Amino acid sequence: MSIAERLAEVRRRLTEAAGRAGRSADEVRLIAVSKTFPASFAEEAYAAGQRDFGENRLQELLEKKSHLPMDCRWHLIGPLQRNKVRKALAAGIQLIHAVDSMEVAGTISRIASEISAAPVQILLEVNVDGEASKHGFSAVELKGLWEKIVQLPMLDIRGLMCIPSPVEEAEYARPAFAALRKLAEDLQQCGPLPLPVLSMGMSSDFEVAIEEGATHVRVGSLIFGSRRYTSEI
Repeated sequence: MSIAERLAEVRRRLTEAAGRAGRSADEVRLIAVSKTFPASFAEEAYAAGQRDFGENRLQELLEKKSHLPMDCRWHLIGPLQRNKVRKALAAGIQLIHAVDSMEVAGTISRIASEISAAPVQILLEVNVDGEASKHGFSAVELKGLWEKIVQLPMLDIRGLMCIPSPVEEAEYARPAFAALRKLAEDLQQCGPLPLPVLSMGMSSDFEVAIEEGATHVRVGSLIFGSRRYTSEI
């Protein structure tokens, strides 16, 4: 199948998943993740109508951004190191998905206060499974820090993001997605932010994520094919 055909199939499945949840497909933003593939693959997706693109690594995002038209929306979905925040803010990224600590949030706030005319749109990454090897706030930690985080200047906190532990079947990821949705609801009760964005779900489980309220799904291999990692990636 071509990239255009794969993309059409993912969109069909997205629409059906949204329908099962009583939602419109327009409520879900599909982010095409072309990590490890050349820019030409993203260009094919663009030609098929895709406009939202995500990358895990800032350098790869910048390289592909230079090849694609200006109307693309770019999402940084991998961890952002504090020493790369200034470069990321200068890149015109629409949404930083994986702000995983108070230190990173504070660095973005400080640098944005120096160089930005508008608040930076971010999501806070939550370690929903409590894995020691995973990035992100725990639910308890985020609730404890909430008052301090929302007071940081120049941050537009749009919502939450998670990457659940790998599972054998997509259905097994449902509790993690439900937990992220419930956490967002709890934080909304704390005020003062609406938190409209839930970035959750990837190629293996995006339909379940949509059924649990995902507004942004990050799909790579179903669109671009299996990845071939090298020592340079």
